[in-house]
Amino acid sequence: MDKQLEKLGDGISCPIAIIVKDGKVLVGYRHYTIDKWKDVSVWTFPGGRSDPGEIIEQALRREVMEEVNVTDLEILDFIGEVPGAKAGDLVLMFYCTTRQEAQLMEPEKFSEWRWVSTDFLREELHSDFNPSAYKMISDYLLNVIKEPLK
Repeated sequence: MDKQLEKLGDGISCPIAIIVKDGKVLVGYRHYTIDKWKDVSVWTFPGGRSDPGEIIEQALRREVMEEVNVTDLEILDFIGEVPGAKAGDLVLMFYCTTRQEAQLMEPEKFSEWRWVSTDFLREELHSDFNPSAYKMISDYLLNVIKEPLK
């Protein structure tokens, strides 16, 4: 995991935090606009694009703080990486936890953040999310929460 966190950002690496607290996972409803590259609203996890030269861990912590104001993020493990939805992007997925509550910090991008059960992930996230990323996260959370996603 340290090897992944210590990489230098390149503007295409996009670390995301799969944050679990009390058996629930934090997700946000993100609204992309066509001027940014697509026009769609989807459930997603906190995180985002690294700045060139920014260490991946710094990018992850910065994005989580900017989106949900969580500052005591504990990064526990590297789940894996998959190509991003935007051509050329690489999404790095990290399993994390926190004691803090999430706050809506960017209402122009997100309509809400909420802690959800694995049932919600199965029913809502499955249809919106990258299939390979969903499988990696699902398999990983099966071991953490002890409840499979389908």
